[in-house]
Amino acid sequence: MAQHYRVGRLEQEIQREVDDILLKRVRDPRVAGLTITGVTVTGDLQQATIYYSILSDKASDGEKTAAGLEKAKGLIRSELGSRLSIYKTPELIFERDHSVQYGSRIDELINNLKRQD
Repeated sequence: MAQHYRVGRLEQEIQREVDDILLKRVRDPRVAGLTITGVTVTGDLQQATIYYSILSDKASDGEKTAAGLEKAKGLIRSELGSRLSIYKTPELIFERDHSVQYGSRIDELINNLKRQD
C-alpha cells in the first residue's frame, strides 16, 4: 500500500516538474503549446511514461512535437534529477494522449445527432 502511495506521489511531482521545465527551460518551438495530461511510473520507479496532447490535428505537427520532445529528453531528465529527491531519475518515455481528440470526436457525433432531431 505504501509503495502505491509513493508511486502516485512521484507521478504527480514528475507531471508538475516536467510542465514547469517545458515552460521555463526548453526553448524549442516544436514543444510550445503542448499539455502534459498524465504520468505513469513503473513500480520499480525506473521508467516514467509522460502523456501529452497538442491542439493541432495535423500529423506533421504531431511528428514535430515528438521530435522536439526526443531532442529535449536529456535536458528534461537532468532537470528532473536535480529537482526531485529520489535515488535514480527514471527513464522518460513520451507518448501522445489521444483522449482529447477522441472526446472531441464523440462531442461532434452527439451534436450531429441533436441536429438530426
